Amino acid sequence: MKYPGYSWLVAILVIVVAAVIMLVVLRQPKHAAPAIGAKPQPDSAWAAPEIMKDTSLGKATRQLLLYGSDLVAHTAKYFGPLGSITHTSNGMNCQNCHLDAGRKSWGNNFGAVAANYPRFNARGGGTQSIYGRINDCFQRSLDGKALDTSTREMQAMFAYIHWVGQNVPRSKKPIGSGIEKIPFINRAASVDSGKALYAVKCVVCHGKNGEGVLAADGVEYTYPPLWGPHSYNSGAGLYRLSGFAGFVKNNMPYLLASHAAPVLTDEQAWDVAAFINSQPRPGYDQHNDWKKDVKLKPFDCPFGPYADSFPQQQHKYGPFKPIATVKK
Repeated sequence: MKYPGYSWLVAILVIVVAAVIMLVVLRQPKHAAPAIGAKPQPDSAWAAPEIMKDTSLGKATRQLLLYGSDLVAHTAKYFGPLGSITHTSNGMNCQNCHLDAGRKSWGNNFGAVAANYPRFNARGGGTQSIYGRINDCFQRSLDGKALDTSTREMQAMFAYIHWVGQNVPRSKKPIGSGIEKIPFINRAASVDSGKALYAVKCVVCHGKNGEGVLAADGVEYTYPPLWGPHSYNSGAGLYRLSGFAGFVKNNMPYLLASHAAPVLTDEQAWDVAAFINSQPRPGYDQHNDWKKDVKLKPFDCPFGPYADSFPQQQHKYGPFKPIATVKK
């Protein structure tokens, strides 16, 4: 049985529903924050082993590795301002810089660490062990204090990093390990362009003032602060633009970008990195860095003295190709 005006009523309802859906879509940010608890999508270049699938592990070893993994993933729960062990770090987690607890391809992972340490560290002018590298991160990226190497926590992280890179031959660096060094751009990285990009691509997760987003428990960050008192200090590796730009290009916006399908161009990655590293953050005493041989200082080290005649501003923002060419 047909009712008068029924078809018109259906048409009107369809139009109203479509309009509401369109309004909701248009009101969404350009890149919505990924769902909390979502896992990074793996790249194909390098794959980390899985603790629970390693049948060779004894119970004690497995527990130690799981503890090491948790310390990397949730560092602030143990060492942050409200840490259960001590309060010696800024509240960030190691995996904020080493994604997926150091297992994500091109996510500054630990794949090549065990195969290449101990090794000569030009910044310190001597041989550095994995213990030393971990403490570098605690003092610089976590703006905290070094750990006693004899503690269970240090031993757990050491064992975990070794286990992650167990299949990599000595002195080898598999494709996808660490951070990709993306191509130089033929100009200085632009802080102004980076600021505009940050407002579109990054602010939804990291906040207007780079403050990040604290988890509901207030102990650690769901999305880390990118500048300010709780972010990495000026001595951290990501304070150099080449590393940060490569990290951003392959991984940001988080869970949306990958090495195979980046969201940002090379220029955009350099510019966003420049803007973030132009913002205030804790300082770090670097008077002993590259002290033994200043010629080994990287082209993008933002602090002098230098063994070349390029100004400090160019060493921080570029263009970097002229500096790198001279260093060769």
